[in-house]
Amino acid sequence: MILTVTLNTALDITYHVRALRPHTSHRVTDVTERPGGKGLNVARVLAALGHAVTAAGFAGGATGRSLRDQLAGTPGVRDALVTVGGATRRTIAVVDETTGDTTQLNEPGPAIAPAEWSAFLAKYEDLVRSASAVALCGSLPPGVPVGAYAQLVRTARAAGVPVLLDTSGEPLRRGVAARPDIVKPNTDELAELTGSHEPLQATRDARRRGAHTVVASLGAEGLLAVDAEGRWRAVPPRRVQGNPTGAGDSAVAGLLSGLVERLPWPGRLARAVALSAATVLAPVAGEFDRRTYEELVDQVTVTGGATAA
Repeated sequence: MILTVTLNTALDITYHVRALRPHTSHRVTDVTERPGGKGLNVARVLAALGHAVTAAGFAGGATGRSLRDQLAGTPGVRDALVTVGGATRRTIAVVDETTGDTTQLNEPGPAIAPAEWSAFLAKYEDLVRSASAVALCGSLPPGVPVGAYAQLVRTARAAGVPVLLDTSGEPLRRGVAARPDIVKPNTDELAELTGSHEPLQATRDARRRGAHTVVASLGAEGLLAVDAEGRWRAVPPRRVQGNPTGAGDSAVAGLLSGLVERLPWPGRLARAVALSAATVLAPVAGEFDRRTYEELVDQVTVTGGATAA
């Protein structure tokens, strides 16, 4: 079982409009609604790849009930969310069908009470014992300590379970210091963490801060992975036009599934890049176009190897 943690879950709502213009009214041509938050997106992709997944985090209020009702209809994903008094947030993505651009509006999450955080920690400690890997993903809702991910990383490592961290800002800085097995920042998050805008230098700096392996997302240019044994660069065969929301979450699912299947790094990275590209063609985050994934996974170019990082 792979455990995904989404402390700031969301109900993702995606609107499609012919063209997005400020200061005007718009007729929505299509609307979709899905359980969201980075970890839940990862969970749905993992389940689609055939892995058993347990989704932990928080959910509350009418929005949280709707999220859980929809999550119950996702084969392969078990709901282990902790019920809280506050209302789960919504995220609104507006897709301009003319340009393909997406405008994202993210509500703040519910305030988490100390007793609710303690209840989550108790459940997490129990779940980790039977997990093959853990993904800690996304932002922190109000009330959750800024060092929360560092605490969760240490708990997983104490249980001997590999842990991947995908967050940003101060939670990333503190989480990296707890020595997660993998961190997956994008270039902006890496630059904020290390002060370096050169991806290879930044990944090396992030490793010196505690991460065992750094997999940097380079957007449409693929992934760069650096660990103690070497470095690899994975590049998709072509650019895919569409909605990039959730592409990074699909890359996390590719990395985690490859980890538990014991794939070598080139295979993990090829899967992550192909899933990320195939997600751009899906209507919502947490899904991917399977035909595109199967077409691209053998066409991803992976260079580098087990040399001095």
